[in-house]
Amino acid sequence: MSQSSLTPEERYQALVKVLREREGVTLGTPGKKGFGSSELKINEKIFAMLSGGRLVVKLPRARVDALVEAGLGQRFDPRRDGRLMKEWLTIEPAAEEQWLPLAQEALAFVGAKR
Repeated sequence: MSQSSLTPEERYQALVKVLREREGVTLGTPGKKGFGSSELKINEKIFAMLSGGRLVVKLPRARVDALVEAGLGQRFDPRRDGRLMKEWLTIEPAAEEQWLPLAQEALAFVGAKR
């Protein structure tokens, strides 16, 4: 089965499987439902999640700015009220080839913060 034939949820689960092999990476908050229930964390800090069928990753603000400018994603608007999160990027399902590299970049960024 090719990646493009997978739903965003299936693609995210495949990404989770790869990233959970990394030391310190955990999935979700036990017992939590809704927002944040399927987030990927490193050192108890979220670095990636699925929201509305899109991958959401935490990256440095300048990197998010560059990716938005290049048309590779949009700033994350979790409340859908125009208040954008400057260090969070959403990546469309159509940009599936970017999902794993950007999630790995987010893991490295958030994992380096103490």
